[in-house]
Amino acid sequence: MHFCITGQYTPRSLNAILENPTTNRQEAAAKVIEAGGGKLVSMYSVAADGPGVLVIFDVPDPSVAPAISGLTVATGALQNVKLTRLFTQDEIKQVRQNAAKLRASYKPPGS
Repeated sequence: MHFCITGQYTPRSLNAILENPTTNRQEAAAKVIEAGGGKLVSMYSVAADGPGVLVIFDVPDPSVAPAISGLTVATGALQNVKLTRLFTQDEIKQVRQNAAKLRASYKPPGS
């Protein structure tokens, strides 16, 4: 399953990066994702809303993704973290097929 984590570096993290500007945060991200049985797909730096990151990764166990997300917050590395489950087009096709099957059984409020 693919997930995307976005977040902004905390002031403490930014100061640490400035003290060692050659630090490789991609290696750190890959290490924790691999420790959870996953694979880093891609990692980008972002400037919107403050210096931050966008990390896309694949993990076989969906409970690993929130563990990684929580760890980054708990260690004080990132703030304003958002974790998003990403769906492949094949997965979305299955979702649409399931929704079509379930459609007749759902009644919205007021109906």
